[in-house]
Amino acid sequence: MHQRKIQDTSVSLTELGFGASVIGNLYRVTPVGDATAAVDAAWDAGIRYFDTAPHYGLGLSEQRLGAALRHRPRDEYVISSKVGRLLVPNEQPHGVDTEGFVVRDDLRRQWDFSRDGVLRSIEDTLERTGLDRLDIVYLHDPDDHWRQAAEEAMPALADLREQGVIGAIGVGMNQSAMPARFLRETAADVVMLAGRYTLLDQSALDDVLPTAQELGKSVVAVGVFNSGLLSLDRPAEGMKYDYQDAPPELVARALAIAQVCEQHGTTLPAAAIAFPYTHPSIINVTLGMRTAEQVGRNVELHDQHIPDGLWDDLRAQGLIRSDVPAERGRGRE
Repeated sequence: MHQRKIQDTSVSLTELGFGASVIGNLYRVTPVGDATAAVDAAWDAGIRYFDTAPHYGLGLSEQRLGAALRHRPRDEYVISSKVGRLLVPNEQPHGVDTEGFVVRDDLRRQWDFSRDGVLRSIEDTLERTGLDRLDIVYLHDPDDHWRQAAEEAMPALADLREQGVIGAIGVGMNQSAMPARFLRETAADVVMLAGRYTLLDQSALDDVLPTAQELGKSVVAVGVFNSGLLSLDRPAEGMKYDYQDAPPELVARALAIAQVCEQHGTTLPAAAIAFPYTHPSIINVTLGMRTAEQVGRNVELHDQHIPDGLWDDLRAQGLIRSDVPAERGRGRE
């Protein structure tokens, strides 16, 4: 699988990445055998970028991903995790986590973007994964913590990068305005952008994407299905958009896009995966993968050829913004 480099770093990512939130029992239980088989299938398909976080399953995702990768040659893959939520003992457990993961809540999340919190979080992640290092570390959802994240957490990560402990540093968020600010005002190399440059939402064209292009920074796209609405060939009522029931007008728009995709001999989910690459600053699309079957489907969708005429028609019909760039094409360093 082709790789692209995070600009001005030594870190290269395969164009398709493995998102490990779901193997942390996101929304439902994933048997450990299925999780391991998913990582193995991703490896066999050539995927060499794997992303996790303490938040995902209160450490379960990190534990499972680390165990599945531990016997692999360490220099052959890139792993990222995140800081900002420390896992601490839960003094008042209710039995099950309340933030979307089907796990016991013996631990709880504690916001901490201090220098000490960053160092402790990384140490805890290395212990849970059993790995010797992290290649990329992102600040995780610092929306309400700009000052501490920018003035303490990011400098701490920059020090580790300068020491060669980490290859690249950045921020992962569900918005696009603050990541642009991180690129402009801090030492961040890369943004993990969730759901803000998709077939249904191109708001990142207003801030983070032109900033990344101007400054020579890189962007990883996640949430490209917008919580599910773009994941099927034919979207339907009752599907999710950004974690909520999709409004009827968005379902209708997704269906209209799907019909144009069909006219070009492709499908809505294949186009959803390909779309982020229309912007030259986006170097990777990372998808959540729960089972080996999901890995196979995602790889197949990723590998589909998408004709450039599709984007032209979507622009012409007003289904995507007129300022969406022409596709640069995949498979370039």
